[in-house]
Amino acid sequence: MMYPFMTLNDDTEITHSEMKADGSVKVYIETPDEVGGFHNATCWLPAYKWENIEGYSDTEISYFKQLIRKNAHLIIEFSQEGGVLNAATS
Repeated sequence: MMYPFMTLNDDTEITHSEMKADGSVKVYIETPDEVGGFHNATCWLPAYKWENIEGYSDTEISYFKQLIRKNAHLIIEFSQEGGVLNAATS
């Protein structure tokens, strides 16, 4: 299951999985494009392993890398609590 984490001003959605048995968390980034498709990328925490990058420029990926690094502690915490919405009610 993927949980919402953040929506940026350009409608980019950042979601994350629950924490896996090995301690990893999948972070998925998706931005709608002008032709009805999506740009997307996946980052695995805590290793910061990026994969399946499609449609983003190097500058955009650099921005996302910084954003995920600055928020990784929150994403990892929320991944253990059923997402930010469940963490907020705990």
